[in-house]
Amino acid sequence: KREQFNRDKLKSGIIRSCEKTKVSLETIDKIAIEIERELRGEESVEIESKKIGQMVASRLKKIDKVAYIRFSSVFKRFVDVEDFEQEVKKLIK
Repeated sequence: KREQFNRDKLKSGIIRSCEKTKVSLETIDKIAIEIERELRGEESVEIESKKIGQMVASRLKKIDKVAYIRFSSVFKRFVDVEDFEQEVKKLIK
């Protein structure tokens, strides 16, 4: 389905991923603003949610590994423990 970009919805997802981590609200705001700015610079009016998820995941991966895993578990729709294990192994390498 199509829906209009909503920075608050994006922030909400990032905040959930960052609960009980050292990632500040200021950093989360910065991520959301950067992503929105980057998306608005795109030529296409429609952007797949997958691309937005990848943008968030790549930023979280650099900032906080736990937040990255939490976000990825929802974004990549981990089904079982093996999915988590594979993602953690990638991080350790």
